[in-house]
Amino acid sequence: MVWLILFLAAALLILGICWGAYRFAFCNPLPHISDPYTLPRGEAYERHRDRSLALIRQMDALPFEPVSILSEDGLRLYGRYYHIRDGAPVQIQMHGYRGDALRDFCGGNKLAREAGLNTLVVDQRAHGKSEGSSICFGVKERFDCLKWAEYAAGRWPGVPISLAGISMGAATVLMASDLPLPDTVRCLIADCPYTSPRAIIRKVCWGLPRVFRILYPFAALSAGLFGRFDLDGASALGAVSNTRLPILLIHGEADGFVPCGMSVELHGACAGPVRLALFPGADHGMSYMEDEPRYRRLVLDFLRENGALGEKEA
Repeated sequence: MVWLILFLAAALLILGICWGAYRFAFCNPLPHISDPYTLPRGEAYERHRDRSLALIRQMDALPFEPVSILSEDGLRLYGRYYHIRDGAPVQIQMHGYRGDALRDFCGGNKLAREAGLNTLVVDQRAHGKSEGSSICFGVKERFDCLKWAEYAAGRWPGVPISLAGISMGAATVLMASDLPLPDTVRCLIADCPYTSPRAIIRKVCWGLPRVFRILYPFAALSAGLFGRFDLDGASALGAVSNTRLPILLIHGEADGFVPCGMSVELHGACAGPVRLALFPGADHGMSYMEDEPRYRRLVLDFLRENGALGEKEA
């Protein structure tokens, strides 16, 4: 009886730790509370605060068409469609972990609009207006990306499509790259992606005080127990080694969240055409803000070379 009690107590303790790890790393319960005007803390972000807020306000004021699709596992996913002109190429934009579409793409969307692209800016599952409460680090989101691409290809037949993501959104589009995407998907832009869910979770745990580093196994276990997904179910590294789609990798050399070396590793693993652009001094997701002229040139040249640029810049 004593051993049984000890076993049950240990099991309950492990379950409790797993639940806490799930709540911390993966859970974003409904309703999803997000404020695009709340910026990350830190000197690198404070330096561009006024400009970032101005871009967010500008995007927030634009007219858009609300759109939605159904994920393969039955979640209603939402997005904003910004129309520039009939027949223009479409860019699907996917934000980052616990991010906001307006905040994460305030610069990238401006660039796309000025380049003559129609844009589909999505709320990832468990974010914004989209349903779901588990953030799956791209494992399930990659199929959402596929669904959005199929939606765009069906609504605008023959129109070139590019996929763009930042942080988790960047890893998501890379993980989707070896799925059966529509033929009209021409290329991918990944800004500060990680190599795999396991790698980024391990990195975060290792960055915690030593006493908390043992949490990684519990985090991995909690993903399966409560999030119903496997951290090893997909990886950006594996996907890019199996796709021939052209890929543009962008990463800030001062990224304090996703190590710049992850994009270097992804660059080395790509089976198809790939370009890597590193931005000195840029923190996580801040390459556009750090050097907009260079960022603009890189993206426009890449889209032009792959037939995914609008008439204004072609």
